[in-house]
Amino acid sequence: MTVSTFSELELDESLLDALQEKGFTRPTAIQAAAIPPALEGRDVLGSAPTGTGKTAAYLLPALQHLVDFPRKKSGPPRILIVTPTRELAMQVADHARELAKHTHLDIATITGGVAYMNHAEVFSENQDIVVATTGRLLQYIKEENFDCRAVETLILDEADRMLDMGFAQDIETIAAETRWRKQTMLFSATLEGNAVKDFAERLLEDPVEVSATPSTRERKKIHQWYYRADDVEHKTKLLVHLLNQPDTTRSIVFVRKRERVHELVAWLREAGINTCYLEGEMVQAKRNEAIKRLTDGRVNVLVATDVAARGIDIPDVSHVFNFDLPRTADIYLHRIGRTGRAGMKGTAISLVEAHDHLLLGKITRYMKEPLKSRVIDELRPTTRAPSEKLTGKPSKKVLAKREEKKKEKDKEKPRVKVRHRDQKNIGKRRKPTAATTTESPKVDE
Repeated sequence: MTVSTFSELELDESLLDALQEKGFTRPTAIQAAAIPPALEGRDVLGSAPTGTGKTAAYLLPALQHLVDFPRKKSGPPRILIVTPTRELAMQVADHARELAKHTHLDIATITGGVAYMNHAEVFSENQDIVVATTGRLLQYIKEENFDCRAVETLILDEADRMLDMGFAQDIETIAAETRWRKQTMLFSATLEGNAVKDFAERLLEDPVEVSATPSTRERKKIHQWYYRADDVEHKTKLLVHLLNQPDTTRSIVFVRKRERVHELVAWLREAGINTCYLEGEMVQAKRNEAIKRLTDGRVNVLVATDVAARGIDIPDVSHVFNFDLPRTADIYLHRIGRTGRAGMKGTAISLVEAHDHLLLGKITRYMKEPLKSRVIDELRPTTRAPSEKLTGKPSKKVLAKREEKKKEKDKEKPRVKVRHRDQKNIGKRRKPTAATTTESPKVDE
């Protein structure tokens, strides 16, 4: 059955009113696929990248369950949502409050970077939904401050990120503590590889597997291309030129390593571009301040690593720059999903050195569409483009040369002389008789 409107999903009027007030009338692909089985109480294994509406895909059925089966008296949380980062936890909780604004449901968060006293009300008062990060939640469970016995639905958001961050054992411990639950939902940006699926098999029971990649129409809202660069210095000049363009209003620049963050921020500031940054080791107050400076318009550029940028949701991002290409194609999809949101158009630009072309080939195959190359006249690369195709597959000529080299090496190997006596059949060896066996000497006790 094709679902074209939220009203077809048999959601409560209070939820439909909240959706309408937010301007949402048609479910996204992941919402249309995940909500019906979740409403039936099935376990759900969902694959959807950032910006596809996956948060509402698990929040709406969870809220509907609480509306359909109201509790008779106050108690500990019935819905537990676990996220990899504090920022994502706060965003999910805010989204849940918006959707539940016409209900009497209580929603709270448990995250690191917050004093214990601020969480005391979560333990003492009635809570229907708790959104938490793994570390602080596990601490409270071990201290017996958080009661898991009432949890009916466990939701794991961005499970692939949690596995990357080494939280697998923590999540399994949390899942074991919520063993009385009736439903589990796990969402990941991608189900490629065995890691997430193997992990899901241990936690989910006969799940419905749903996935939704952005439609071609959605992807076309994000214009993508790349510039070839000779080296890091050339990439920096290209980036400065692009950031100074009038249509570049709010940008996120992605790099691979934390060390590169500080280098690039210094270079951009020398060029007169006011920049803020996020890195993995920043304290929460500084992270919040950096994000606030960008959203308030005090700066227009944020430099970040993939780890540091997990879970942040910054509105009206006009451009995403890949100063360093990501190691995997699904991370590329995560990155560019920061722009072109809420029906707006966006731009994703990659700066590519010669050694990046194999990665670029992987990304184009994953996206199933080629990325076009552009050139800035005054900043043309001086080096030639790699001769091998972007697919990363060696040409027939290269394969033939490899075969010749292999044959030459085989010729150079010393030949082992095969002697006739080595091939003789020496027959079976005779078993030792009783006469030939020797008894071990007895020791007087």
